[in-house]
Amino acid sequence: MNSEDIEQFFSRKAVLNEDYVKITFKKREPIYGLFLKDSDYNYLKAKNFWRIVPQSQLDAYKTSKDASLAKIFNGDEFSKLATYKESFEA
Repeated sequence: MNSEDIEQFFSRKAVLNEDYVKITFKKREPIYGLFLKDSDYNYLKAKNFWRIVPQSQLDAYKTSKDASLAKIFNGDEFSKLATYKESFEA
């Protein structure tokens, strides 16, 4: 996916730093995570990179708000995004 498609997803369906998202990849298993809007958000977005806290780190992130728990993913590897709620409705 390109950065414009990802931005459209957040403008229509989800809120950065709040909504959990199911990220489906082209060549690996999907993950659930939280997209972060941190100080380098615009820089990373311009290169189609996204800071995401994976599901395994969500509890630690909720208590600490430590952005270092996030990993950076390339948006070109995404094939589909869905809100956490949508992923269970399908």
